[in-house]
Amino acid sequence: MELVERFINYTKFDTQSCEDSETVPSTREKQLAFAEYLRKELVEEGLEDVELDDKGYIYATLPSNIKEKVPTVGFISHYDTATDASGANIKARIVENYDGGDIVLSEGIVSSPTKFPELLAHKGEDLIVTDGTTLLGADDKAGIAEIVQAMCYLRDHKEIPHGDIRVGFNPDEEIGMGAHHFDVEKFGCDWGYTIDGGDLGELEYENFNAAGAKIRIKGVSVHTGYAKGKLINASRVAADLLNMIPETDLPENTEGYEGFYHLVSQQSSTEGAKMYFIIRDHDADRFEDRKQFMQDCVDKLNAKYGEGTVTADIYDQYRNMKEIIDENLHTVDICLKAFRECDVPAKVMPIRGGTDGAQLSFRGLPCPNIFAGGVNFHGPHEFVSIQVMDKAMQVIVKICEITGKYNK
Repeated sequence: MELVERFINYTKFDTQSCEDSETVPSTREKQLAFAEYLRKELVEEGLEDVELDDKGYIYATLPSNIKEKVPTVGFISHYDTATDASGANIKARIVENYDGGDIVLSEGIVSSPTKFPELLAHKGEDLIVTDGTTLLGADDKAGIAEIVQAMCYLRDHKEIPHGDIRVGFNPDEEIGMGAHHFDVEKFGCDWGYTIDGGDLGELEYENFNAAGAKIRIKGVSVHTGYAKGKLINASRVAADLLNMIPETDLPENTEGYEGFYHLVSQQSSTEGAKMYFIIRDHDADRFEDRKQFMQDCVDKLNAKYGEGTVTADIYDQYRNMKEIIDENLHTVDICLKAFRECDVPAKVMPIRGGTDGAQLSFRGLPCPNIFAGGVNFHGPHEFVSIQVMDKAMQVIVKICEITGKYNK
């Protein structure tokens, strides 16, 4: 199946992003290697106006096959993978006709429906999994594969009417930077869809307000035998900060519209420590309170250990796009119609995360988020159903067809 082959080829590229980098893309060499591969593929598949800019953003067009003037719609996915688990040397394999039991990824590493009950919804389907040592990269290379395959399908089925279709692929979504350099004006769409959601039927147009917090701790290292009144152990200060965060406000203890703080990474020694947190909440006022709480924790530690011991860079990443989509609900209505015509049960829900579509919506491109099929993102138990990927591709095709008949 061409869609599957395309996706598995994509997973062979290590495109993991890095929140500490100051380059664009953040892991410039390896992300651009994939971007160039994808650019060539789009040219070979016959898309037009294919462009890869110096920051790794890819744009291309499938031209209209009708005379009528209809809206231009766009489809967007990101090609970087998350920082939570390795994206190198991914060994994807297919579990055919999944029987509902344990999946042995490799010796001692098992994906079990006891721990991951999401598996049971895919009994009888063909699942693409990892070997348990890396993530898979369905977030969001599954989305890219589905978009490209949909463009190929429309290219080969000229009986399906559609207007101009634009596609865009970008780096660094996983570190909240994916849409920062996306050229909305060049993209030239009336609206778009990110193909970056989870399981079958998911449609999302409200997301977390998001911030990042980079914490730096300066310790004082002296001989432990003579440390009284002098030593400041940065690792200990880091632990104090982590302990200030209520357990009720951690991602593992929250759901639905509940926000959280999450320690993504930490490096520490006696002399110094670095911590990277993400801060999330759907409600704008609670979001501001959470950022202030983090700063208050830093201030308390400085009062305890000395001014300048702890510094915090707290910065916004993206906002809740619901306020924009509420003014452009035709984007949702078209998607729901496509779901119905493709026999996809709709699951409209808030994103407990983010999407490039949030930033793009505030920059003039209303952009709901559609399922790509991946489950258990950001870890070695990630998987994607081939049948769900095919449904996502069908939905993209159907949206293009519906838009080709659209009258504002």
